[in-house]
Amino acid sequence: MLRQAGMDAVHVGEIGLSAADDTTILQLGREQTYVVVTLDADFHSLLALAGATTPSVIRIRLEGLRGEELSSLLQTVLPQCEADLRLGAAVTVQVGRIRIRHLPLGP
Repeated sequence: MLRQAGMDAVHVGEIGLSAADDTTILQLGREQTYVVVTLDADFHSLLALAGATTPSVIRIRLEGLRGEELSSLLQTVLPQCEADLRLGAAVTVQVGRIRIRHLPLGP
């Protein structure tokens, strides 16, 4: 759905990484300059522990979103955070709130 909306998007399952650990996905994001989108809190923690400056990660903290809802949400969030994501950011999306922290994350 994101590609249909004109966004460059890849699902880990499409590239054989559906069972990959979080560090592998972060490394791919770093190498390919992708923004990683996840429901998993571990990604922000891994960025903080490593003192990483890339890749940017968007954590969605909304349960039960279906594909169309998630696509719509990302099409709203991405333009709002675009400049921050280019610089390196950990973004958390909650109901009615977007929190942006620049990388590297502090202790």
